[in-house]
Amino acid sequence: MAVLLLVEDDASIRSSLSRSMTERGHVVHSVGTALEGLRAAVDVEPDVVLLDLGLPDLDGARIMPMLRAVVSVPVLIITARDNEDEIVALLDAGADDYVVKPFSAGQLDARVRAVLRRAAEPEPAGPVEVGGLAIDPRSREVTLDGESLALTPKEFALLLVLARRAGEVVSKRDLLAEVWQQPYGGSDKTVDVHVSWLRRKLGETASQPRYLTSVRGVGVRLAAPSR
Repeated sequence: MAVLLLVEDDASIRSSLSRSMTERGHVVHSVGTALEGLRAAVDVEPDVVLLDLGLPDLDGARIMPMLRAVVSVPVLIITARDNEDEIVALLDAGADDYVVKPFSAGQLDARVRAVLRRAAEPEPAGPVEVGGLAIDPRSREVTLDGESLALTPKEFALLLVLARRAGEVVSKRDLLAEVWQQPYGGSDKTVDVHVSWLRRKLGETASQPRYLTSVRGVGVRLAAPSR
């Protein structure tokens, strides 16, 4: 069970989401404006904020830094907008995840549980090291044998997830859920392409792997080279 703060101006959506999330065991506090949301974030002390963008008094994108100034809990954007640049900007501004309307209550519940799991994971004190690889979650820097690697945000996220489970074969479904926030599907090809790009930057190939090994029909494993 989690305490949710729903900031949504549409009364019918607000009522429907409040009811469905309550039925799933959560406690839901709902408000219809950005300013009410800021006040409630302090007063209610929620576990997760569900934030709509199209609010009547202040756009949700502008409220993100204000929310981050008063609470450190996960913020899940619920929006009808699917512009990738805007979504990336919101994630960079401090949002933890997003879901595009229309969505099912089951999907929203899964996203809530996912952000709560990530929030509960202790941040390592220093870089995650696997062989000559060092991945620093705080500075978002990656080095290989002391040389810096330039990775895209998704490449970094994929490498970090694999490094934290070094030696374990991580399924593509798990990777899609953790890196791309797609717990109910998504294309395996997305994972394959990003693994291929990572291999190139690590100086290896699928036929001659050093760190990254694909296990057909299962997933991907990151491990230190044996030689």
